[in-house]
Amino acid sequence: MFLWTALIMLGIGIILGIDRGDIGLAGAPIATPTRALGSLIAEADTYFTAGKLDDAISAYREATKMDGQVASAWASMARVQVYSSALLATDSEKFQRLQEALQSAEQATKIDPEDSLAAAVHALALDWNAGQYAFTDPEKSSTLLTQAEQEAVRALQLDNTNSLAIIYYAEILIDQQKWERGQQYLSQASEPGAALMDWHRVYAYYLETQGLYLQAIQEYDRAIQLTPNLTFLHLRAGANYRQLAFASTIKNQRNDLYVKSLEYFDRAAKINEQIQVKNPIPYLSIAKTYSQMGEYYAASRNVQKALEFEPTNPDVYGQLGIVYFKSRNYEGSIPAFKCAIRGCSAAESCDARGGCDKGDPGHEIIGMALSPNTLVYYYTYGSVLASLSRPKQNYCSDAFAVFQEIRNSPFGSELGTLGIIQEGEAICRNIGATRTPQASSTSVEETPVP
Repeated sequence: MFLWTALIMLGIGIILGIDRGDIGLAGAPIATPTRALGSLIAEADTYFTAGKLDDAISAYREATKMDGQVASAWASMARVQVYSSALLATDSEKFQRLQEALQSAEQATKIDPEDSLAAAVHALALDWNAGQYAFTDPEKSSTLLTQAEQEAVRALQLDNTNSLAIIYYAEILIDQQKWERGQQYLSQASEPGAALMDWHRVYAYYLETQGLYLQAIQEYDRAIQLTPNLTFLHLRAGANYRQLAFASTIKNQRNDLYVKSLEYFDRAAKINEQIQVKNPIPYLSIAKTYSQMGEYYAASRNVQKALEFEPTNPDVYGQLGIVYFKSRNYEGSIPAFKCAIRGCSAAESCDARGGCDKGDPGHEIIGMALSPNTLVYYYTYGSVLASLSRPKQNYCSDAFAVFQEIRNSPFGSELGTLGIIQEGEAICRNIGATRTPQASSTSVEETPVP
């Protein structure tokens, strides 16, 4: 713990020194109006290590504007863009960032087709983009995975000692469910990989796919020791502790695991505070954990904290709706879910938040499309609308619209989801019945992701 704290504080000191101008960068020109390309790239590298991923991307982008023919700058920017997508809350934000990563990686390979590192990062970007289509367009996802594999193989043909190429190839194989081959490639890179965050991250991911969550946490811890300010690593470790807690049948053990989960999420939040990064994800992760623990007031406070950072983020309203639902504030969940799914006006966003502060007019919210990450918002919203409907206050037309949208999607045939839809539809067909929503674990199951 002392080592992590010391490393974090060192990174913070460096980045704040650069921001103030107290610390110069190696190779930086002195008393000249134009910065050297090497200085910008070094600054971007430092921002990444310090956990300021958006600033790192900006510095890399500035470097590519200064000289657009440096493949390594484009490849480095693509890698950071890929990892930064893990800190975005909505599907649309993640999709856009990963598309930007793919464009940067493609530019790197275009500039230098013989650069093994550029090809490796290109494979990484293709792999993560494939994940965006896994449920909505499996054929496209498979095509992108095949392209990622081909590019990783090409990177290794260019340089068979490229550790990152081996690591990213292993990740692609894992995503193709070729677990044994993926593990073999990780073993092949284990010696040089011991000093690389990427190796420990991918090995932790492999262990997750095998259900070995405690061992995965140990690998995330090793990655954190190497790069303590990369909060997405803390979030993944915390999510694994939460998964262990969710699966535990021993009360005291379950509570201890939830506490460990919260420690990792809280650490991520504190790192962001220290490096002056305003990101809602740690607070949403804390809220999910408290919600699973049944501590809904604490969960609600953390969602509200997330809204302070991103008051126009529809996913945060969806999380708020889940918290209200699980705490049996069914009426309160409706405006929150509406903002998340259908969008809402500025005044309605204030209603969803339980009121805005004086002088805050609220914000117009753009709703989110149906996806694997928003499915829980959709079917819970439909269930609440159906269950609260009465002959003189009937929400069933809206409920049926939500249910039909789910039925027409790839998720409509899933047995658990279909059961929820059918129950809601039955309520609306028998609208005279008196009924309250059932806060079943099935209807608001949460996955072990940050």
